[in-house]
Amino acid sequence: MLKPFLWALGLSCTTLWSGLAQAVEIVFKPVAPNVYAHVGDIEGRTYENEALNANIGLVVTPAGALLIDSGASLQGAKQIADAAKKVTAQPIRWVINTGGQDHRWLGNGYFKAQGAEIMAHANAEADMKARGPEHLRANAPVLKEKMDGTQIVLPTRWLKDADTTLDLGGVAVQVVHRHGGHTPGDSLVWLPQSGVVFTGDVVYVDRILGLHPVSKTKTWLESFEALEALNPRVVVPGHGSVTTLAKAQADTGKLLRALRAHMGQAVEEGTDLGTAVKRFDAAPFRHLKHVEIWLPQLANLTYLEMEQE
Repeated sequence: MLKPFLWALGLSCTTLWSGLAQAVEIVFKPVAPNVYAHVGDIEGRTYENEALNANIGLVVTPAGALLIDSGASLQGAKQIADAAKKVTAQPIRWVINTGGQDHRWLGNGYFKAQGAEIMAHANAEADMKARGPEHLRANAPVLKEKMDGTQIVLPTRWLKDADTTLDLGGVAVQVVHRHGGHTPGDSLVWLPQSGVVFTGDVVYVDRILGLHPVSKTKTWLESFEALEALNPRVVVPGHGSVTTLAKAQADTGKLLRALRAHMGQAVEEGTDLGTAVKRFDAAPFRHLKHVEIWLPQLANLTYLEMEQE
């Protein structure tokens, strides 16, 4: 019963927020030399924002460009490619999908047709295959004709190690994976030469975390700890403004740790679910957008997860 409830909640939130979102303009802005980010909408998926309510990245090398996440549709991917052309003449030769959420990979088909190599961690494969059709069905009534031509196109290369270092046009790119979090395939993309990390859905700032039946707070926290070990200079989160490690710790790390500590103690002491959720101290997180909608469900799911650990 949990999954249908969550899906219905997600749709109702999308409807609630649809009037608030503005038409998306994909713009890559510099965050370091030859490193760019587009900061997406922090509202729900809408027709206006192309369901691109997430951040994506672009790294320009002497041999081509790396795109970090491909968008939620074929037409959205075309807009991403056009935006990339405004900052570099280099073609997009590589794409890294940072996880299995729709806006991380449903634009793959466009870039594969252009000859790009598309990569993700192997732990994303089962999730993409299982939930890809669900993503297409959910986005169809939101994006309408903007979904035309969008198909499930999986990565062409699966990365299997916890840490994979790639040499892309002479630029070192490290893909760091600790069994996901928001989705099973969630990975960090670390650029040690510039001190920039693209976190995918491992980090949310400015808005509350999103939790789904496939999410696991235990591995999410492990992924976050891997981020802390990198000690990045610049953090490009999956959602929210380009930021610092300290801000990521305040908005994501602190919340994950608080949820697990509180719910773990509640489970250990035999406190019932409803009471445990009501007793969770939400005050440090009231500044996060949509906290009133999602925090009770985050607490609920964390409790249920920890019961099984």
